[in-house]
Amino acid sequence: MAAKKKTNRSSAAPSTKVATTSAQPAAPVVPAWHIEPDRTKAWKKLTALAKRGKKMDLRSAFAKDRTRGTKFAFDALGIHLDYSKNLVDTATMDALFALASECAVAKHMKAMFAGEAINLTENRAVLHTALRAPKNAVIKVDGRNIMPDVHGVLDRMEKFANAVRSGAWRGHTGKRIRTVVNIGIGGSDLGPVMAYEALKDFSERSIDCRYVSNIDGEDFYEKTRDLDPEETMFVVSSKTFTTLETMTNAQTARAWSLKKLKDPAAVAKHFVAVSTNGAEVSKFGIDTDNMFGFWDWVGGRYSMDSAIGLSTMIAIGPAGFRELLAGFHDMDEHFRTAPAKKNLPFIMALIGIWNRDFLGFETVAVLPYCQYLHRLSAYLQQLEMESNGKRVQLDGTPCRWQTSPVIWGEPGTNGQHAFYQMIHQGTSPVPCDLIAFAQPLHDVGAHHDILMANIFAQGEALAFGKTPAEVRAEGNPAWLVPHRTFPGNRPTNTLLCEKLSPRMLGRIIALYEHKVFVQGSIWRVNSFDQWGVELGKVLAKRIIPELSGPKSTAKSTSKSTTTSTSTSTHDSSTSALIAKYRALRGR
Repeated sequence: MAAKKKTNRSSAAPSTKVATTSAQPAAPVVPAWHIEPDRTKAWKKLTALAKRGKKMDLRSAFAKDRTRGTKFAFDALGIHLDYSKNLVDTATMDALFALASECAVAKHMKAMFAGEAINLTENRAVLHTALRAPKNAVIKVDGRNIMPDVHGVLDRMEKFANAVRSGAWRGHTGKRIRTVVNIGIGGSDLGPVMAYEALKDFSERSIDCRYVSNIDGEDFYEKTRDLDPEETMFVVSSKTFTTLETMTNAQTARAWSLKKLKDPAAVAKHFVAVSTNGAEVSKFGIDTDNMFGFWDWVGGRYSMDSAIGLSTMIAIGPAGFRELLAGFHDMDEHFRTAPAKKNLPFIMALIGIWNRDFLGFETVAVLPYCQYLHRLSAYLQQLEMESNGKRVQLDGTPCRWQTSPVIWGEPGTNGQHAFYQMIHQGTSPVPCDLIAFAQPLHDVGAHHDILMANIFAQGEALAFGKTPAEVRAEGNPAWLVPHRTFPGNRPTNTLLCEKLSPRMLGRIIALYEHKVFVQGSIWRVNSFDQWGVELGKVLAKRIIPELSGPKSTAKSTSKSTTTSTSTSTHDSSTSALIAKYRALRGR
């Protein structure tokens, strides 16, 4: 009898048919202190307060309390957070702090920093914070200090990055590397590309970094069409070195390179790997001396400060990358030690809980008034929605409360001429995070003052709107008054930061990481697994041969079998789409 193929649960979907063998892992034990939020006294208090919150008028609130703009604002780590334009008062905030206390968020946080296996469904520690801890820190997993391993990889990355940046590392034909192309997807792409764009002003401009993620061949084509294989290096980022999209693009890159370079030995000079699968890396043709690993206690969407950030280090240099890590660590320590009422991640998380669960707001717009951060919203989509987009609790029972909102956004002022119309006057209020920097990297004429005037004006307009009386006072006819009225009471957080730098970027990203942690802790979900991304990928592997084979094997069935990974039948819609595609492709 053939041995069963071993499945790596970190990259493959669990079978939809439940086996009944004794080899099944035991159900995880949820700590007794990890209680359901709607069982707390604070949740009941917040439910009552929400009736008042939904009717709150920010004009009146600011008029009654002239100190509101400073009462609900504070500074930490070069970030000024103003949350005064949210639909909260002191009673609401006190109840939210009580909710975090009753849900034992501090205890959960302590368990994370201690390296306990808080990722219960995969029985793993969650220690992305160790990636940016100082060399002399002691952080143990299973009784072993992991910090020598972390800094060992960092030191190897630094040596390699310096070789590429200085020109000491040369391609197969002796030419200098001019372009580094990172091939990854999800956390192996979103973090590095966001950081590269955010820190472009700090990058080595003689080396261009590009990012290929989509399985759509147009992505690879456009990123490489003007490149010379003799001057191009690929960083293949896949922990298992089996991810379908990444390895398809990697094999295409290999063929593209060898079409000109000819010699398979050239692969070792033009490809490096961020992976833990030495056998597959070597089989591909990459020297395992140029393989940079990370660990199963690093989730993909939390991995940009691991070896996944190799392209970032090449771009901004080892010193810049270590400054980025220092910024992450600054926020880690702030989150771990600052009191809740002066704690940036805590405040933003609790405001989010209030908006989502008690006021019923379904989305959050992240609006950076900084062109360098134009990929921030896309990065945060994965960080927040993959982490907390869960419908069941840690023990598998359904959530009786709402979890992750939809995250979206674009940079200001571009967004003002696109979707701000809906934010101001639409039927669904959208809480917004407005992010800006007091000091520009490039002071070009009056640009920055105009930019900053816009962010402050948008926060003011969203909060206070424009009344019918004000519209009428401008001489508008009665029929036009409703169209020019702004309801206001649209909540915003404003994060006014000192200046964009590698260190400040690290602080901002870690702020959102810990915000996600606090919310997931209160919602009692596992913020560190992602089973939801896998079923479609498994089904896609089954459909691939049906699209490209000599004859389609797809059959229609009256019963829905889309949740089975072993049958060759589909629903009538999927079968018809496969047939239509084959016909259009002449198959």
